[in-house]
Amino acid sequence: MTANVFFSREITPQKVVELYNALGVKLPGKVAVKLHSGEKGNQNFLGPDFWRPMIEKVGGTVVECNTAYGDAFDGVRDHTESHLQLMKDHGWSTYFDVDIMDAESPDVIWEVEGGQVLKENAVGKNILNYDSMLVLAHFKGHPMGGFGGALKQLSIGCASAKGKALIHSGGISSDNIECWQKHAEQDRFCEAMADAASTVVRHFGENILFINVMKNLSVDCDCCSVAEDPCMKDIGILASTDPIAIDQACIDLIYAAKDDPGQAHFIERVESRHGIHTIEAAAKLGFGSRTYALTTI
Repeated sequence: MTANVFFSREITPQKVVELYNALGVKLPGKVAVKLHSGEKGNQNFLGPDFWRPMIEKVGGTVVECNTAYGDAFDGVRDHTESHLQLMKDHGWSTYFDVDIMDAESPDVIWEVEGGQVLKENAVGKNILNYDSMLVLAHFKGHPMGGFGGALKQLSIGCASAKGKALIHSGGISSDNIECWQKHAEQDRFCEAMADAASTVVRHFGENILFINVMKNLSVDCDCCSVAEDPCMKDIGILASTDPIAIDQACIDLIYAAKDDPGQAHFIERVESRHGIHTIEAAAKLGFGSRTYALTTI
């Protein structure tokens, strides 16, 4: 099937809302807005001032989950108390209700249908409090996955701390320290991300939408406390009902940006981490399509 992806080179908060409206879908009930809140010290993440009109449009609650850093990294999002403080420091709590979905145990355990690596996915139990989800992804590079977009938000982003450890270790361990010691072979890591993403999409069914913003295009993720500055020029905003198609469209736009002096550096990050294999693995699971029609607005 061919998925519809809407695109604009204009990057403004108002344009985000316009592309959302173009999808022609109204998210019902209580809406979880999954985004990246930005690690302490990160300079590239898209903050509440940018996302505010879109979040207010759907009356959503900003949702996040704790990380699985342990003591291996400098981040503060691995404990609920410090994570919530960071949400205040970054201004999210000023404008929106905020929910750390795995703040309290037990996790929700979802079976992975046809999983290539994972048999189950662990997500924060509060995800069950929502009727629909809006995934607002800052598309950029990623130190481990090559790139981060909609699929990363669905997988690592929605997974609890234990779920993140399972993904990173390729299903070997749910312990936050062991997960870094037993990091999966790269293709298995990519496949585990696809497995985990599939469970969130199948849970919400038709009540989930995706917006990717290709701005501040660093090779590093917003989870990095010390991130490399953007290497590519801003490209635009994309919106779709299909998480695989929207990430594929972003990757295609990266490869099409041949005049951008930072393109080679960004592509090296994607290819050296086998990033496109995450899209391949997701398509194999059948919860979206790599074939899309791009409509410019």
